[in-house]
Amino acid sequence: MTQESAASGDSAPGFDAAAINNTPAVNAAAINTGADSQSGEQLLARYTDSLLGVFGTPQRVLVRGSGVTVWDADGREYLDLLGGIAVNALGHAHPLITSVISSQLSTLGHISNFFTSPTQIGLAEKLLSLAQAPQGSKVFFTNSGTEANEAAFKLARRHGGTSRPRIIALEHGFHGRSMGALALTHKPSYREPFEPLPSGVEWVPAGDAEALRASVDETVAAVIMEPIQGEAGVHGHPEGYLQAAREVTREAGALLIFDEVQTGIGRTGSWFASAPMNPAPMTPSHMAPASAEALPVLPDAMTLAKGLGSGFPIGAMLTFGDHASTLLDPGQHGTTFGGNPAATAAGLATLHAIESGDLIASVNRVSAYAEAKLAELDFVTEVRAHGLLIGIDIAASGGDPDAGSSVAPAMVAAALESGFIINATGPRTLRLAPPLIITAEQMQHFIDALPEIYRRSTS
Repeated sequence: MTQESAASGDSAPGFDAAAINNTPAVNAAAINTGADSQSGEQLLARYTDSLLGVFGTPQRVLVRGSGVTVWDADGREYLDLLGGIAVNALGHAHPLITSVISSQLSTLGHISNFFTSPTQIGLAEKLLSLAQAPQGSKVFFTNSGTEANEAAFKLARRHGGTSRPRIIALEHGFHGRSMGALALTHKPSYREPFEPLPSGVEWVPAGDAEALRASVDETVAAVIMEPIQGEAGVHGHPEGYLQAAREVTREAGALLIFDEVQTGIGRTGSWFASAPMNPAPMTPSHMAPASAEALPVLPDAMTLAKGLGSGFPIGAMLTFGDHASTLLDPGQHGTTFGGNPAATAAGLATLHAIESGDLIASVNRVSAYAEAKLAELDFVTEVRAHGLLIGIDIAASGGDPDAGSSVAPAMVAAALESGFIINATGPRTLRLAPPLIITAEQMQHFIDALPEIYRRSTS
């Protein structure tokens, strides 16, 4: 499938994309960044002088994008196989997304949470439909994934009160950088500089159903987990694990919360990783047999972000059923920008483009192709392809374990020099999360270059 076929200028329902043509022309030169006359090196020097260094030094200054390609300030071209870390679901400068956002901003951009808008209502209804949510389910919009997980944390506290002070999360899980989401995140180097964090969080080994069962009792308010752990290297769970988590939490009276910030909205080859493509409806009492991983699992809450807005900031928490949807009373949570008309218009347009372009089917085709081709490379020891969220484990050079201690970061740097944007989640693990519009031919272009990238990184 080409980008053009996936991104045809179809208008999403409720949008008049043509309205943008009636807006006054903008003089972009009036917004002078100085970028046109400066090199990437000069712009990075300005960055260092003016921005807080929490990200280190950026690898490049990017100035333009189209589809799966971006260009830097020095005119070099790159195939974007990271998609803004699974954010740019439809690639860069997608015609429907840009026209819908521009049209919405020319009509109504922000209104505060004292009011609502048709796009906010429409996106909430669409997400509940895609999730096969039962009657009484609701949506709360945020601006990011960490904010969605903050809302989920508060939901758990409201459910648990003082009698259920414990929250169970998984080892190697990542849920965000703000204080509540950080408290749920396992990695000590992320958490420890900011302690004391909100208390009561405990971690159990990921994928171990018996360890989970042993830890969850009537003192637990909620269990939160990623159906696929992206930051940990793209690791799924054993067959039946999500169903077991649903059974364990239901028996103990605890909430089950799925963090699908990275895995949701088509990324893994279905709308949600916790609900593989399956026409069977779900209900709050649904319990799949432990041997049927392909059946969907309905949590009490699910968080989304990243690909939902195709690069426009938006997140969401979905609550399923009456109980979870009535835990937060008016005034107990809120957001100034969350659910604004422009963000929710972007969300609606994203979902429309994925559906109309049959992109989920394309994700599965390209994923299967890439997995097979990557597995043929002799320096690749394992490929974990969950749709277009792909983890690639790399062998140590010459069979020496110490020689491979930083092979993946070295390959990231070498790939960038070769015109490819990828990511390392560990010393020997690469992660790909390209736009959902990527083709098998574009993937093959990267795969063809990978042996030389590996050679340069290990020589």
